[in-house]
Amino acid sequence: MNNVIGELSAILEERKGASADSSYVASLYSKGLNKILEKVGEEATETILAAKDAEKSGDNSELIYETADLWFHTMVALKHLDVSPEQVLEELARRFGLSGLEEKANRTK
Repeated sequence: MNNVIGELSAILEERKGASADSSYVASLYSKGLNKILEKVGEEATETILAAKDAEKSGDNSELIYETADLWFHTMVALKHLDVSPEQVLEELARRFGLSGLEEKANRTK
């Protein structure tokens, strides 16, 4: 599973140097963080709506599709800010064995 994330991360890094005319990701990078975050927000909304529809219909296919879009655009945002998927995975691993309530109570933000 991590191979997919690693491969995608490498492609997203390569696209940083590509022409905006030749790559969707390069065009997002060229438009800047605000445009990338706009796409993350759009995909988050579509994921929420797909989840609500999936609960009613029992069909998760649209939810899976929209979640993939959300993850993709989130990875573009992270890569734009030079954050690696490994850093996010390390944070998730750090939380193993930690109660969600405890983790929330320990936040400094």
